[in-house]
Parts: sequence; C-alpha cells; structure tokens
Amino acid sequence: MPTYLWKGKNRYGDAVGGERLAGSADELTRILQKEQIQIGSIAVKREGLKLFHLGERVKPKELAIYARQLAVLIDAELPLIQSLHILAEQTRNKYFKKVITSVGEDVEAGASLNQAKRKFPKVFDDLFCNLVASGEQSGSLDIMLKRLADYIEKMVKLRGQVKQAMIYPVAIISFALIVAVFLLWKVIPIFSNIFAELGATLPGITRGVLALSSFLQKYIVFMALGGVAAVFLFRAYHRTTAGKWSVDRLILRVPILGKIMSKVGISRVTRTLSTLLTGGVSMLECLKVTSTTSGNVVLEKAVMDTRRLVAEGRSLTESFQSTGRFPFMMLQMVKVGEETGTLDQMLGRLADFYDDEVSASVASLMSLLEPIMMIFVGGIVGGLILAMYLPMFSLMAQIQ
Repeated sequence: MPTYLWKGKNRYGDAVGGERLAGSADELTRILQKEQIQIGSIAVKREGLKLFHLGERVKPKELAIYARQLAVLIDAELPLIQSLHILAEQTRNKYFKKVITSVGEDVEAGASLNQAKRKFPKVFDDLFCNLVASGEQSGSLDIMLKRLADYIEKMVKLRGQVKQAMIYPVAIISFALIVAVFLLWKVIPIFSNIFAELGATLPGITRGVLALSSFLQKYIVFMALGGVAAVFLFRAYHRTTAGKWSVDRLILRVPILGKIMSKVGISRVTRTLSTLLTGGVSMLECLKVTSTTSGNVVLEKAVMDTRRLVAEGRSLTESFQSTGRFPFMMLQMVKVGEETGTLDQMLGRLADFYDDEVSASVASLMSLLEPIMMIFVGGIVGGLILAMYLPMFSLMAQIQ
C-alpha cells in the first residue's frame, strides 16, 4: 500500500499531521474522519531513490525487547505516547529509534497504535499489528505485547537451532575447500618444479593432482568469478515463484535435513496460529497470517488451502488433513482442541513439542556430522599431501 502525507485538525482544533499507509486517498479520508479529524490535505509520499539500506534493519531480539518493555510501561499505567518516547530514547538502533519516534508522532496525531505501526511493514508484520489491534480493542494491550515478546523469543531460538544445523557443515566444507585451493594454487607448484628437476617417476594420483593444480593456476580468476555469478544467479532464481517451489521442495526431500525443516515449519505454523487465536483474531485471518510465517512455500500453500476449506465450512482438522502435509499427531491434537474448546492451548503444546523435536534432531545431526566432516577434511588434505610425498619415497628408494 502507498504511504500518504496528511494534514488536518483534531477535535480540539489543534493542527495535526503525519504519514499513514492506506489503499487509496478515499480510504484514508474515511479513516481520518472516523478519528474525528478535519482533513486539510492528503498527498502520496514520494520515495527518494535509496541506493543503500545499511542499518535499516531491526533484529527480532530488539523487537522482542521493545514489545516486553512497552508491555511493562503500559502495565505501569504510563501514557502510551510517553512510553513510546521513553523506548525511542533508550534504543541504540538509530533506524529503530526513528521508527518508534514516527509511531509516537502518529499516535499523538490521533492514529491508533496498530495503524501507526502498519507504516513499517518490514519492522512490524501482520501478526504483530493484528495482535496489537486486538489488544487495543479488548483493553489488554499489555497482555498482547507480552505474548508477542514470548512468541518472538521462541521463534528466535528456533531460528538459531536451524542456523546451527545449516552453518556447521557449510563452514567445515568451505574451510576444507579453501585449504585445498590454497595448496593446489601455491604449495603444489613448488613440488611440481622439484619433481621436474629430479626427473622423478610420478604415480597416477600425483599426475592427477598436478594437472588439477595447473588448471587451477590458469583459470582461478574465471573460477572465482563463476562462483560469485553462480551465487547471484541462484539467489535471483530463488526469488522467482518457480525457484522458490523447486528449492523448498528439494529441501523437504533431503534426508535428515528435510525432516528437521518440516518440523521447523510445523512448529512455526502451530505457534503462530496459537498466538493469534489467543489474541482473539478470527480464524480466517489467523490462517492468512500464519501462512506467511511457515518459511516454506510448500507449507504456505498447505495453510492457504486449509484456509480455503475452512471458509467453505469444514472443520480445521478436516482442512489440515485434506492437504496431506501435516502429521497424524498434529491432526489428533487439533481435533481434541476443537472438540474441547482449547484449540489455542493444544496448538501451543504442539509448538513446544516440535521445538523439542527440532532440538533433539539438530543434536543428533551434529553428532552424526562431526565424524563425517573430519573424515571429509582429512581425506581432502591428506590425499593432496600423500600425492606429493609418494614420488619422494620413490626418489629415496632410487638414491639408496
């Protein structure tokens, strides 16, 4: 949605103004009139060309701290505008400081807190804004903010476990390849010159390594550029719809890792759904927001299919089951939750269970990968060293 700059007067006759996201100028006019604001002017904000966005980022941990601190200040019965001013003053992130300050100015101008936050969708997503709106309507804003903080902290913990599972093998393999390239590029050519001067008889493995070293020396620049280009092409492909589907399908089919990522997605779905339902958000809106947090387009489509079936009148259990993407235990607990009226609690327990499953799976993966990675690194480096020392043994035997 575009951002509009508006000016006017509130019901007390004071001049007010600010920025607001809206579908159109007419929609914004209706919103401001409901807030008893006499409109002076409305214009679309023209965005300047930004080449760099360095620093314009708010980490999830910072967002969790903000939500928890705002909940404490509101619970202590401080005015909302004063609470936002306090949080803006103490945050170290300059971009986040500007965001909080802008939110405070819009609230002071007459906007609700969730409307002010919707100006910054990259900082406050739909889940955050919907729960804030629910808290404002029910008079339990501090409770909703605490739930948001708990939700974000658990999602950060889950993301850390996924990174641990992904980064460790990538880091080890990258280190091994860097060492191998350095040896082939700088060290092995020295041995090649020595062998040529001594006229040593070279075994097959040594000839192969020397040929690889010669090839690397000639084309290392092109190989480096090709590697960088491949990364950029992959990222560009992954941004396309077909690319996302191909990559996400492949990830779910990878042995061990696929099961972990599937559990991560189900944990995100159940926790998000539980948090939104607890906040009093409607089921269809809950499923719409939940689909965007799964982290995998395959699961995202499954959730949207579930939403379509629920809109047609089916139960949540039947809708989940029809997609064929969710495990039996989840379906049974959702069914019990629907029958007993404790769906939000059941979904929360499911999320905790899958979080524990992810932790156990990551620990098992790490224990399995450690010896495999050691053998892999040792095999590459040891193989190169062995290939260089075999002719040495042959020369020593000839000298003797």
